[in-house]
Amino acid sequence: MNQNEIENTTVDLDLDEGTVTCEIVCILKVNGKDYIYLLPRNSKETPDGDVWIYGYKENDGEEPDLIYIEDDAEYEAAADAFDEYLDNMDFEELD
Repeated sequence: MNQNEIENTTVDLDLDEGTVTCEIVCILKVNGKDYIYLLPRNSKETPDGDVWIYGYKENDGEEPDLIYIEDDAEYEAAADAFDEYLDNMDFEELD
């Protein structure tokens, strides 16, 4: 999935508290791995604006896999990449 395909795309996650619809914000590659950044739209568990980060793996023609990130350093690297992505978006809007 490329960045153009992501715009206005949502995914439904089936969690313990029920189904949560999330907007795909972006997919970024960090240290050779892909990560997907999701913005929950109907979750009471998440404050407005919090983005969920998962590992992401495409499956040929099938639904991609979302992978829970258990390693703190890996999560921090993915979060830092997202912060940098947001910073770059701010600069592009100023042009």
